[in-house]
Amino acid sequence: MIRISTSETNCSHDPQTSCGTCRLNTLCLPLSLHLDDVDQLNRIVQRGRPLHKGEHLYRAEDPFDALFAIRSGAVKASTLNEQGEEQVTGFYLPGELVGLDGIADNRYTNTVVALETSSICEIPFEQVEDLSLKIPSLQRNVFQLLSREITQDQQLISLLSKSSAEERVATLLLSLSSRHQRRKLSPTAFRLPMSRTDIGNFLGLTIETISRVFSRLQQQKVLSVDKKEIHILDMEQLRQLASQRH
Repeated sequence: MIRISTSETNCSHDPQTSCGTCRLNTLCLPLSLHLDDVDQLNRIVQRGRPLHKGEHLYRAEDPFDALFAIRSGAVKASTLNEQGEEQVTGFYLPGELVGLDGIADNRYTNTVVALETSSICEIPFEQVEDLSLKIPSLQRNVFQLLSREITQDQQLISLLSKSSAEERVATLLLSLSSRHQRRKLSPTAFRLPMSRTDIGNFLGLTIETISRVFSRLQQQKVLSVDKKEIHILDMEQLRQLASQRH
């Protein structure tokens, strides 16, 4: 597991950044935190060198001791199925947290790998617990994050139960669109950080099927696709594809 150096107070990508000045703090932090509380949290957050593509943030069965906030880049979480094959369980973008899978048994159940060069904030969980007792809004935020993780697991089960490949791809694209919008970025034009292989693995589809779906959506003028660059041309049609009923 990559351990983030404690020798730096601020992010290595931007030495002026702290929790109080980070442009993603409205996503990571409770909105009700007072300035003094943010300073307390900032003192326990560890920031070090960027994680490069293919590097592990942590592996399944590593001892759980921290949560991780994505500042830039993207990571994927995966586990091994009964056949010992990788099963992608999620993609995480800036402003989102990973590591919640380790809370139940004090060991991480997923393996998390950088999809591209990524800046990560490490938040020691023992200190989060102590700080949560002093800052009730932070404790509520941790519970909200746990709830969101449960909801995402339920959404994944629902996603894989969808019968058509178009529904699955459309649902994933809508999820990415809304997550970009939360970061005040364009909900209709964004880059996919993951490969078609990872998308297929996550959605339970072959890479050939993924390519065919993207081609059909382009032909239908729903999307414009240029390698990993996605431009949603018809958001309403994409929503209809995601909610088809058979």
